[in-house]
Amino acid sequence: MAMIERPAADRPGPRGVLRDVGPVQLATGFVAFLFSATGPLAIILSVGTHGGLTSAELSSFVFGVFFVNGLITLGMSWAYRQPLALFWTIPGTVLMGPALQHLSLPEVVGAFYATSLLVLALGLSGLAKRVLEILPMPIVMAMVAGIFLQFGTGLVRAVHADVALAGSMVATFFALSAMPAAARRMPPLIGALIVGFAVVALTGRLDAGGVRGLTLASPLLVRPEFSLTAMAELVVPLAITILLVQHGQGFSVLRQAGHQPPLTAVTVAAGMGGLASAAVGAVGTALTGPTNALITSAGPRDRHYATAMVTACFAILFGLAAPTFVDLLLAMPVELMLTLGGLAILRVLLAAMSAAFRGPFSLGALVCFLVTVADLSLLNVGAAFWGLVAGVCASWLVERDAFHAEDA
Repeated sequence: MAMIERPAADRPGPRGVLRDVGPVQLATGFVAFLFSATGPLAIILSVGTHGGLTSAELSSFVFGVFFVNGLITLGMSWAYRQPLALFWTIPGTVLMGPALQHLSLPEVVGAFYATSLLVLALGLSGLAKRVLEILPMPIVMAMVAGIFLQFGTGLVRAVHADVALAGSMVATFFALSAMPAAARRMPPLIGALIVGFAVVALTGRLDAGGVRGLTLASPLLVRPEFSLTAMAELVVPLAITILLVQHGQGFSVLRQAGHQPPLTAVTVAAGMGGLASAAVGAVGTALTGPTNALITSAGPRDRHYATAMVTACFAILFGLAAPTFVDLLLAMPVELMLTLGGLAILRVLLAAMSAAFRGPFSLGALVCFLVTVADLSLLNVGAAFWGLVAGVCASWLVERDAFHAEDA
């Protein structure tokens, strides 16, 4: 426990937090929450639906990843006075899909428990911190860019498939972005969302038949089953996605924004959050890349923590009303979700590419980017991890001087 970083000495009281929450923090925090509640949530619904999860199990999953992690984000961001948005692992959710084809939900949840215990042990031992500190940031950011690229290409596909909906959202986003004064009053992403909702409503494309109105969450307590098959298939890949893929993204994004996130404390919080989420059938907790990038995209750096707390509050409320929002999202055209996710990630993708390819380790970063974009898994481990491996190996072979310069 002595290895866990001490919280900030100047933690603000309630009045201090409210003083630091201005219009920029409210708007940016809402946009960051909205990103999590759209594209990434759609991944959960797609994986869960194809995996045979019931509506009640999906709602419980959504409650876990938003409510539980919202509380963790609120506490961690306040305690360390910096943005520390911990939500769920998207690659881990994707890994869950194939497993549900031949494993029961209790077996998968048993693997979630085992993974969270492993993450907690690595955090307390300090091993997770050592691994993250030796990874070159340009190669990690290339992996981030490779993962985020699918959101950009999804935006292009959405415009091609539905010009009326996606095209109007894109036009609104860039029109507001081109007018700084207007963008301060109406954040471009929020403007695009409003226009998207208006187009859906005017064209009668909202399938309201499945929306039940405001319904509060009734989380299910899932009793785990510890199956050797599930452990072998899921525990190591899930731990890799949390510690290297997700935390690699999150720590790099926060450092790029000028923060010094507490590596051990975050890893321990992720392990504990994963245990709580698993209780209601949800995947493990991780420091996020895209959400933290959006949180740190505007406003003074010393008030980013307040933006993260705004995001956390929205997430907690969203989790409490999970059944309602799950129904509403399923009723929307998929192009709206793809467009919103793509627009939200544009500047983040640009920053990741700039950090990856403008300095040392550029060849290793390129190799990592290509392997990640190819999206081919090996030994049941996703491409993002293998992109890191390939990028580090390539740089070690032909850019060894960059490692020596970094050590110096």
